[in-house]
Amino acid sequence: MTFYFYNHPKKLIALFILLGSLMGCKQLDVFEQSQAFRNNDWKSNNPAKGQFLISDTSAAYQMFIIIRHTDAYRYNNIWLNVGLQSPGDTMYKQKVNLQLGEDASGWEGTGMNDIWEVRKNLFNKPRRFVKPGIYNFELQQIMRDDPLQQVMSAGLRVEKAVH
Repeated sequence: MTFYFYNHPKKLIALFILLGSLMGCKQLDVFEQSQAFRNNDWKSNNPAKGQFLISDTSAAYQMFIIIRHTDAYRYNNIWLNVGLQSPGDTMYKQKVNLQLGEDASGWEGTGMNDIWEVRKNLFNKPRRFVKPGIYNFELQQIMRDDPLQQVMSAGLRVEKAVH
């Protein structure tokens, strides 16, 4: 009996690439949810809201705020009230000032044409969630302009920290 791939070196190489890619795949535990704003106007009474499930309380997680804005956004930063509610508790809110760019170097994040998306780490280091269950989040803009123009969407990303 001859080995099938012996006479087909291209198929053998393709098989090794396929096996290597399958062995290298690792599922990422990630949650990401954003809310789009009509006409790119974010009203202060329209917070971006959502919820995510935490089942593994032994793992550490990174949390990122995601802001998508146009090149015409007037400021280099954005002030937010960031709320997080663990299962069975009340919403805990904190004010956060996110830097989106600088006059000298331009916008942070990634851009395509006149649209920019920035992901900002909410904490300096990964955090653990104490309780398993469904967590609620809320992002409210607290800038002086209301509505805040040229903000397309806002949201939250939660991912297991890679050791």
